[in-house]
Amino acid sequence: MKLLRPLVALLGLAMIWTPFAAPAQPAQALPGGLALTPPMGFNNWNSTGCAIDEKMIRDTADLFVSTGLKDAGYEYVNVDDCWAAPQRDPATGRLTAHPQRFPGGIKALADYVHSKGLKFGIYTSAGTQTCAKTMPGALDHEETDAQTFADWGVDYLKYDNCNNQGRPAPERYTRMRDALKKTGRPIVYSLCEWGENKPWEWGADVGHLWRTTGDINDSWQSMLTLFKANVALAPHAGPGHWNDPDMLEVGNGGMTETEYRSHFSLWSVMAAPLLIGTDLRKATPGTLKILSNKEAIAVDQDTLGVQARVLRSDNGHWVLVKPLAGGDIAVALFNESDQTATVGTTAAELGLPKRAGYVLRDLWQHQDAHTAGAISATLPAHGTALYRVKADADWWKAPPAAELGLHLPVVAEGVPGNITPAGQAFTAKVTTTNQGRTPLLAPRLTLTAPDGWQIEALGGTGTPVLTTGRTLTGRWRITPPAAAPPGTAPLSATVTFHTVGHGRVERQADETLTVPAGVPAGVSDLGTIDWAWASNGYGPVERNMSNGGAKGGDGKALTVNGVTYPKGLGTHAPVQLIYYLGGRCTAFATEVGVDDERDPREPGQGTVTAEIWADGAKRADSGLRTWQDPAVPLKADLTGATYLRLVGTIGPDTNRYDRIDWAAPVLTCRS
Repeated sequence: MKLLRPLVALLGLAMIWTPFAAPAQPAQALPGGLALTPPMGFNNWNSTGCAIDEKMIRDTADLFVSTGLKDAGYEYVNVDDCWAAPQRDPATGRLTAHPQRFPGGIKALADYVHSKGLKFGIYTSAGTQTCAKTMPGALDHEETDAQTFADWGVDYLKYDNCNNQGRPAPERYTRMRDALKKTGRPIVYSLCEWGENKPWEWGADVGHLWRTTGDINDSWQSMLTLFKANVALAPHAGPGHWNDPDMLEVGNGGMTETEYRSHFSLWSVMAAPLLIGTDLRKATPGTLKILSNKEAIAVDQDTLGVQARVLRSDNGHWVLVKPLAGGDIAVALFNESDQTATVGTTAAELGLPKRAGYVLRDLWQHQDAHTAGAISATLPAHGTALYRVKADADWWKAPPAAELGLHLPVVAEGVPGNITPAGQAFTAKVTTTNQGRTPLLAPRLTLTAPDGWQIEALGGTGTPVLTTGRTLTGRWRITPPAAAPPGTAPLSATVTFHTVGHGRVERQADETLTVPAGVPAGVSDLGTIDWAWASNGYGPVERNMSNGGAKGGDGKALTVNGVTYPKGLGTHAPVQLIYYLGGRCTAFATEVGVDDERDPREPGQGTVTAEIWADGAKRADSGLRTWQDPAVPLKADLTGATYLRLVGTIGPDTNRYDRIDWAAPVLTCRS
């Protein structure tokens, strides 16, 4: 387990489109035939940490079967840290199961998992202790532990990197490889080395997959940073040797459904291992729908074994391309930005042979269409479209592709357009573009607002015919009720049309609006006010405590350079907090600095800048602050501003320990 260490230097590699090379051959150092597609399964750490027991593992195996996840391809049920007793058996030197958490023993648990037609995985570290320091590690006990795992029927080993005594990673991981091979049991070997020693350069001869990054946490910024680090390493992945950007966070609650769909789509096109990280006993239907998308999974599990390359990523608008066995191409169109955006490519740019038309399969909508060559999607902030494209002579059997976009206004720099204050009218635009070879007949646009909201069509909602490449644009004025409660609300756009041979066709695009809470009159502690939008670099934003770890409420007292503050916000760069002011506030003041919470064995970490923005104008800037600096006071004039933004950025090093405290934050507003 390791706090994120982004591989910023690698990002430049991802920006250059190069032709796809033939996939590398499977690694031969371990028994052949393992992990020829990226492993799929479950690991408990992201959802439970050490709060694990044998009942959860048995329940998870049962749920794999009853929810259809096994049928979707999930195979491994893996136990992470804290499963063993604190000491080895004094007579044999072997690890034993924790007597309270796993009273039935690991062998019986593995047998139960196997009885469901699944496989069982386990965890240890290439050090003297595991990362949680609750059980011995395997350093210098490799053969004993490998044989113990084989005797228990283990099928998968996650081998972590904590407490490694400074010994070289290739040496430590190779010793466990040799020990596993000596047992004669086929065990998938996962090198959880955090990418510190570039395992993609040596791991193919050692294990079946290797972590390219530090640990993920359940936040948009964490997922995005790991994606950017891993996507640059595409040439190193292939059957039997995979880049691993860490487990899935889908369903753990720290991201939106749109962001979780992007998370799953990006991991799938990167041919990443798909290890569920949520407690399936609590999974919602929406979570299971994402995790069990067989068409997205088929992209991940494609037997050609090629990781997607980046065609372009200008302005955070990503086009990722993955060739598939049989000649199809998977394309992910990803909008990293905080505003609605149209992202696209063409069949020619993908290298597909020239045809009159192509079949375009939407892997989230599960719908076929044909395109004359254009492939694009209008995406909400943080959204992803995932397509399978085929040069098929029967393209005409599918209806024409009608790209549908729901566009919200940009209200201020850095403020997402889906923030819609109560009582404030805004104009939404809906577009549809005919990308097909045949015309759309009588296309009609509709927009459905939440119950009780006023909506007025301003024109452009229909036309008799829409030919190839032409766009229909409709506009609506929407007004939330003045008494609309803070929270989210749905907005849905639809295009219906007729086409020769296909009758009536309908397509839909959805957006989730946020009605922000207002701010109180007078002088207020900002830490008591609800923000309209937040994006934090590690775990949740904390009130009156530092940003601790990935879970909420695990921080300490806000402390900067030895000075403790009872009130404030604990964040982690990169961070942005947005508050709706409605033009009623006049001033904001705070003291900012790098929190003292860090590992004392790792000095020199923690460099940030903190900024205060009023709409599109920066009103205060801390300059570069380090872990050695005292808090610096910042004051900002907010007169007339609709939004307040608190922005924290990482310094010239990594974002490790970049915990920014906004101490004693005071907001002054009129009634």
